[in-house]
Amino acid sequence: LGQAVLGLLIQIGGLGVATAGAGIIVAMGKKINLKGRFIIREALNLDTGKGTVRFLKVIFIITIIFELTGALLSFIVFSRDYPPLRAAGISLFHSVAAFNNAGFDILGGFRNMIPYQQNILLNLTTCGLIFFGGIGFLVIWEAVEKRFNWRRFSMHSKVVLTVSAALIVIGTLLLKLTEDVTWLGAFFHSVSARTAGFSTYPLGQFSRAGLLALSGLMFIGASPGSTGGGIKTSTVYVLMKRIISAATNRAEKGFKYAIPADAFRKAAVITLIGLAVVGTGTYLMAVMEPELPLIDILFEVTSAFGTVGLSTGITAGLSDGSKALSILIMYIGRLGPLTIASLWYFSRGERTEYPEGNIAIG
Repeated sequence: LGQAVLGLLIQIGGLGVATAGAGIIVAMGKKINLKGRFIIREALNLDTGKGTVRFLKVIFIITIIFELTGALLSFIVFSRDYPPLRAAGISLFHSVAAFNNAGFDILGGFRNMIPYQQNILLNLTTCGLIFFGGIGFLVIWEAVEKRFNWRRFSMHSKVVLTVSAALIVIGTLLLKLTEDVTWLGAFFHSVSARTAGFSTYPLGQFSRAGLLALSGLMFIGASPGSTGGGIKTSTVYVLMKRIISAATNRAEKGFKYAIPADAFRKAAVITLIGLAVVGTGTYLMAVMEPELPLIDILFEVTSAFGTVGLSTGITAGLSDGSKALSILIMYIGRLGPLTIASLWYFSRGERTEYPEGNIAIG
């Protein structure tokens, strides 16, 4: 029963409260009013409210297809070690946790996926579920709708897929460079660290350089409209483009599109709030847990902010205050920095204009 409740919460958390609630309304045969459609559009980062209900149905279909496929492939592995009924339960839970980027395991003993670190099928199945859950439903639907024709993809889809692939490659190389793991292990952790807390090696034995690389991946996280957390891949892309633009004195553009003027402001606010949350959380936990290494605390807090769930093994021994702090950081991370920022930043209450001042930067 406890595992079923956890699985349901993971599913709702991955889809999003607004999406899950709207899905229940649609399933009951009721109509969603304009206000409800607007909320769903904002939650899913849609450009328009047109076809919202249809897209909701697509989301649930995509989720069912991926999770059942993942469960079937996982069952092939788990059925070798567990009775059929138990293996089916573990496989379904694992698939739901992976696709929704939760990273929970029910194998027991804090082993996570370490017993299966050499199992190629389970490793690749888990990575596939994490990847597709992390790129967002909009990208998956667009890929199917446009028959995987790269030229017809929108700028958003191209950015998400390109940055996601780049982060996987960079993360794999950095982890292979710093840790005594196989290429499969480095690839798995590069994918998993983005927002899913699965691990095939004990992270407590990773070097400080490896933990720092994983922390960077966790902070960036998944993509908008996905089941994952973090500041998002598109945010990093916009920031990098602004830096390149400032350094080369060229217009901000990508994939033959101009980057929207307001995108950088949003990206900057999201990143600064994310850094502030992680920095403040690390400081407070370091005060409450003075005996713990700073890198372990930074890793723990970043994992909470990105709603990842990875740990070097210190979670169970944290004080009640540190656990409450982790819960708060996870809550902020799941809501998203942009949601927090929108409480004041994007309001248009200013009616007074001031002359431009001069300030030295850099």
